[in-house]
Amino acid sequence: MKLLVIGSGGREHALAWKLAQSNKVEIVYVAPGNAGTASEKKICNITLSDHQHLIQFCIEQEIDFTLIGPEAPLAAGIVDDFISAGLAVFGPSQYCAQLESSKDFAKAFMRQHGIPTAAYATFTDAEAAHRYIDEKGAPIVIKADGLAAGKGVVVAMTEEDAHNAIDSMLLDNSLGSAGARVVIEDYLQGEEASFIVMVDGEHVIPMASSQDHKRLLDDDAGPNTGGMGAYSPAPIVTPEVHQRVMDEIILPAVKGMQEAGHPYRGFLYAGLMIDESGAPYTIEFNCRFGDPETQPIMCRLQTDLVDLLLAALEGKLDKISVNWSDQTAVGVVLAAAGYPQTPKRGDFIEGIEAANQIGKVFHAGTTFNLDKKLIVSGGRVLCVVGMGNNVAEAQKQAYAAITPIQFRGMHYRKDIAAKALK
Repeated sequence: MKLLVIGSGGREHALAWKLAQSNKVEIVYVAPGNAGTASEKKICNITLSDHQHLIQFCIEQEIDFTLIGPEAPLAAGIVDDFISAGLAVFGPSQYCAQLESSKDFAKAFMRQHGIPTAAYATFTDAEAAHRYIDEKGAPIVIKADGLAAGKGVVVAMTEEDAHNAIDSMLLDNSLGSAGARVVIEDYLQGEEASFIVMVDGEHVIPMASSQDHKRLLDDDAGPNTGGMGAYSPAPIVTPEVHQRVMDEIILPAVKGMQEAGHPYRGFLYAGLMIDESGAPYTIEFNCRFGDPETQPIMCRLQTDLVDLLLAALEGKLDKISVNWSDQTAVGVVLAAAGYPQTPKRGDFIEGIEAANQIGKVFHAGTTFNLDKKLIVSGGRVLCVVGMGNNVAEAQKQAYAAITPIQFRGMHYRKDIAAKALK
């Protein structure tokens, strides 16, 4: 089989790496990929991004199916375009992708279908938003309505921070069109978890549970990022919590899309807040695999990912089961200097080969320069995954694998998976 993965991050490296392990696969193309995907066996990068050029490539190369990694092409309707061209593709339609591309759409959808989430209000007028904050007080959460690469959420612990976030998004246009409308939510307390499932339009298969670390600094301090690390499984997702998430969040969402006449096909990610009583609330929906959750989850997946995707494409997820390693996987993101505000690019990266002898290094913001030297090309540069028989062992291996890696300004959290140890 010949497959195509669209995207350039650590998520896409992990997905392509797992697909290439299948004995059914001849080659996995990645558009555009990164230095990591360029270095793997049976994986080849292609420099295409326009939907029509990608469609033409799939037709000419007789690609068996395409897997969409990131949110931007989904929001732009790439799945609809591929289906119109008669091509097999795994990912939600543009309509369904609004669950991620519009926070306001998602909140209204959750309200309509009784899915537990924080109370909210939506604003385009700054003065009205400021009045709402004055009424509500802090802590409070400000979200850009549109896609902002994981940087459109401000968890404001003071009213001053909340007002500043409103001014930045609605008046200063700091996030462009993504922040032209904002959703203001009540602050939820508890522990976060990531709950990702595969959906074939009707049937659902849960992936392994995981927990992401959004804040830049240790102890969940600093600004929100795209994610500074993740581990799987997440102990907070007990069997009881798992069942509640399926019954109260995932299945109502899938049924809601069916009722709207837009069956959901693709990965569906519910970002959860689980309170002290074990009640799950939906912080957000994403319409693709999480990054960096994908990296540790793919390291634990024992079932052939190709078989899972083929079953999903045929509407037969109820006919297949998934096997997971009993081991724990911990992934730590190594970020560029200045991330997340102004990441510095161009610095040389060393030590990858030695690191891969200890753990598994997935690339994100990397490329090769004209001299074929590995350099930084984005904010989140690498995700280093360690495996172990328990959280402590996996954490130890992940941080040991980081030791050989060097690039100027490299920084990372030292407490990934610390909550699980507690």
